[in-house]
Amino acid sequence: MTRTQIQFPEPLYQRLKEIAERQDWSLSEVMRKAAEHFVTRFPEQPAPKKVWRFPTLDCGGDFLTDPASVRPEAEAIQERSAS
Repeated sequence: MTRTQIQFPEPLYQRLKEIAERQDWSLSEVMRKAAEHFVTRFPEQPAPKKVWRFPTLDCGGDFLTDPASVRPEAEAIQERSAS
């Protein structure tokens, strides 16, 4: 186990000591139990950040095409409608 030092405000320290005495635990045991309970509230790994992507319409893949491949047809339609 790793040893560490922690500073508490006096009222909190007294409350922790009271809990330890009442449960017949050491103050270290109270702190371990509190820390174990606290870490269960957080996931072990941070959730991956989702990258925002511009929404697109996917019609099953059959209708998506490269705009450059339809440009000649679009220009022909435009010429016909201009005349």
